[in-house]
Amino acid sequence: MLYSVLVVIFTIWQPGNIYRLIIARLAKSFKKAIEEKLGVERPSWGQPKKTSDKYQAIAIRLHPKILLWAKKEAKRRGVGYQTVINEVLLKLAA
Repeated sequence: MLYSVLVVIFTIWQPGNIYRLIIARLAKSFKKAIEEKLGVERPSWGQPKKTSDKYQAIAIRLHPKILLWAKKEAKRRGVGYQTVINEVLLKLAA
């Protein structure tokens, strides 16, 4: 009973924070369960892993066909579409 009262008080002061915390914990536990069930590590989403090379945020206009291909390829591989575009560009630049 006391816990539920504290949650209500907390949600009044910080309405979104508790929900984000709960969702993040659920997502982490779901990811772990999927990895254990399939025996494969799930790719991370969000910002790229820290490396010696710094990534720079840019805005770029792409042809819709290129974007469609990148999104299909990303879905097939289980990564983000920006990762696919970045990998292709890095291969061409090398």
